Parts: sequence; structure tokens; C-alpha cells
Amino acid sequence: MNTWDYLLQGLAAAATPENLLFALIGCLVGTVLGLLPGIGSTAGIAILLPITFGMEPASAIIMLAAIFYGTAYGGTITSVLLNIPGEGESAITCIDGYAMTKKGRGGVALTVAGVGSFIGGTVATIALVIAAQPLASLGLMIGPPEFFSLVVVGLALLVGLVGRSVSAGIISAGIGMVIAMVGIDPVEGLPRFTFGSEHLLDGISIVPVLVGIFGLGELLHVSAGGTVRARSPKLRELIPSGTDLRRAAPAVGRGTLIGTGIGIVPGITSTISSLLAYSTERRVGRFRRQLGTGAIEGVAAPETANNAHANAAFIPLFTLGIPASPAIAVLMGAFLQNGLVPGPLLFQTDPLLVWTVIASLFIGNALLLVLNVPLVGLWTKVLAIPFPVLAAMVYVFIFVGTYAVNRSVVDIFIMIAFGLLGLAFRRLDLPLAPLVLTLVLGPLLESALRQTLQISNGDFGFFLTRPIALVLLAVATLILVLSAIGGRRLKARAHLPVDSEV
Repeated sequence: MNTWDYLLQGLAAAATPENLLFALIGCLVGTVLGLLPGIGSTAGIAILLPITFGMEPASAIIMLAAIFYGTAYGGTITSVLLNIPGEGESAITCIDGYAMTKKGRGGVALTVAGVGSFIGGTVATIALVIAAQPLASLGLMIGPPEFFSLVVVGLALLVGLVGRSVSAGIISAGIGMVIAMVGIDPVEGLPRFTFGSEHLLDGISIVPVLVGIFGLGELLHVSAGGTVRARSPKLRELIPSGTDLRRAAPAVGRGTLIGTGIGIVPGITSTISSLLAYSTERRVGRFRRQLGTGAIEGVAAPETANNAHANAAFIPLFTLGIPASPAIAVLMGAFLQNGLVPGPLLFQTDPLLVWTVIASLFIGNALLLVLNVPLVGLWTKVLAIPFPVLAAMVYVFIFVGTYAVNRSVVDIFIMIAFGLLGLAFRRLDLPLAPLVLTLVLGPLLESALRQTLQISNGDFGFFLTRPIALVLLAVATLILVLSAIGGRRLKARAHLPVDSEV
């Protein structure tokens, strides 16, 4: 069977009433989470991960994936109407989006953002369909040394791009690796870091860790801002003019290419895609001088790039088994909990599931287009609920959901402990992304390294005899060195006197 035959089979499976329902639920939940400042896709997937146990794997992953790209849509609404970015990648949209709202054109901005997001997400999914089989075939030729080196490149990208301090990223990644090593050593069969606890022999369950770090940690960190009331745009304010569409079209095209291209690279978040798309409009856009004053391009470009990035991030997950972002890493946890290992072998062992999930991305993008244009008025009502009420509901869900996974009180204490760790990370301005990626990838990284050393009889020089692995490790080293140099220059500039010339 060729790619398109598999896709048609996947569409038929994704279009069953049950899977359509779960796709709709995921889109709705994702939009709501995107609306709420501070609670994004990573926290949302982590919080809802426990309820997927007992579900069919395809349905569970379809729902969680819809939450992931649904938050990208939801964050646009608050950015445009209230100047409050629900997600980090929506922050740049506030500049021109809120300026359009003050001009009475907020509805037009939301409609163009919705259409652009649909186009960007759909094109990125088509890229996934086209690239899936070739990249999966290439992935089958990658041995343990190459896989280890590839993961190292992804982690180096993430550590180098999380902020000014590379050392902070390395500390975060190291903590995640230590957590991942708790349990039985896969080679020696001896317990590690269990401190005599039988509960830890199988390792620390990923669900309470993720729910604690992202769900509980975020709730503890975010303070209530009182009741927020949003104005619902009228129907006539949702319809863009012909001029709006003509101006937005080139920005949508450029945003699609940028988001799709960057989304494939592991470790780079969609915030970077949004910022790059906006900066591109500042350089090459025909109406670049109007950016910042309510230009439609300032909404269309970053929002299209944001959603194209979200869908393109599935490409390295499905084809190479590498999560491209923290949210995708949490989603990968759902695969692993269902006994599925994303990567090239999954196309052979369970092709129907893979193509069902891929096909659901087309359906989910269409559902989000319907939900986010006519129902904007409804979504803004969610913001009128007092934060303490919403927080109380989420607290109950977190504790009950964590306990329900293994019916273990110990999991609740683990979740609380990692919730406090997540709070500490936020207060100390340490990045969480390297921690969660090494937490998920740690066992795979260790396994690949141990297999390589077994093949080479413990000789690390074996990596130098594998051209692909050697090039990848060199790239990872270069990324870290350049990031460290760049971070020092930023710190040096930050300490210069105001009147200094640089």
C-alpha cells in the first residue's frame, strides 16, 4: 500500500463517531486552555493524561493531540480582545491584534487569524503525510549510535535556546535525566535511586511527575487576577474585507513556510516561529511601516506560523521518535503508557494507528476553524469566571486524576513534590523544557548509549567511526558553544552603561 491508501484508511478510522467526539472534546478543551493565561498545552495535556487510561490508544492520542494544537487557537482570542496572551507564542499577536480591537476591528483580526491558522496547520499536516514514509524509512537505517547522537542534538538545541544561561538549561536537563534513571538498571538489573522503596522499583511514574511540574506547579505560580470580562464581537465585525484578505494572503504564505520549516526541528518552540514570522513581515512585508498600529499582517503571520509549527512538530515524533517540544514530549508519554514507541518501527507494527492520528489532524483543524470564528463570543465568556473557582476545579481534577491512574496515594505525594519543584523552577527562572524532554527521552537515550557501548566493547571512540553520529555530535557541540558565547554577550551588554556605544 502507498501513502495515500494508508491516509484514506486513517481518515475512515478518524471519522468514526467515537474518534470524532474525542477530537471535538480535545479541540474544545484546548481552546479553553489557550484562553486561560498561564495554563498552556503542556500543562493541559499533563493534567488530562490520567483520564485517557482505559481508552482506546487511537482515541486517547487523538484527543490529547487536539488539545495540543487547540491551545494555539485559544491563545489568540485573549491576545486580540484583551491584550493578554494565553500562550507564549500568542504574545507577539497582542501588538497588532489588540490595536485592531481598539479600532473596532477585533473580530476581523480573529477571523483572519482563524483562517490563517487553518491554512498553516493543514499545509504542515500535508508535509507530514508526504515526509512520513521517506523519513520513517530513513529512520530504520539509524542505529543506536546515530539515534543517541540525534537525541543529543535535539537536547542541545533546547538547552541552547531556552534562555541566556546555557548552564541553567543543562541543570534542568540533568535533573530530568536523574529522575528518568530511578528504578531498575536496564542492563545490570540492579535498583538505582530507589532508597529502598518498592514503589520506585518500576521507576517514577511519568503521570504524577508531569501533572505536578506543569499542572500543580503552574497553578501555584499563577496568581488570581480577578474577574475578567470580555466584549463579544458582533457578527458583522467578524467578516474581513477584500482588502484585508489581499493584504493577509502573503503574510499567511510566509508564516506557513516559516512555521512548517522550524516546527520540524526538535527543541525549537512555536514562540520562535511566531517571532520570526513577525520579524519577517517587518523586513519584507509591503505594509511593514504599519506594523504595530493595527496591521492585519501582524496578526496573520505569527498566528499562521504558530499553528503550522504545532502540526509540523508531529513530523519528528512520528518518523524518528523524537519529541520536538515539551508538549509533544508529554504526548509521547501517552504513547509510551499505551505500550507504543513512536518512531519508524511504529509504521510497521501499527500503521493504522499512526495514520488515524495523522488523518485526525486534518479533521481537528477543520473543527477548530468552526469553533474559533462563529463561537468567539462564547469563548470570551469563560474569562468572566473568577480565577479561584477555575483553580479549585482544576485542583480537584489534578488530585483525583493522579490517584486514579494507579490508585496509589504515593503518586499523590510524588505529584505534590514535583509541583513544588515546578514552582521552584519558575521562581528561580530555570527552564522546564529540558527537564521534561530528558525525563521522557532519558530511558531511550540511555538505552541507545548502552547498546552502542556493548557493540563497541565499551569504546567511546566507536562514535568517531560512524560518520552520521560524528557529524551530529559535532553539530550538538557547536550549538552549545555558540549558545554559550551568545549568552555571555547578552549578559555583557546588559551590564553596559546606558550611554555606552556597542
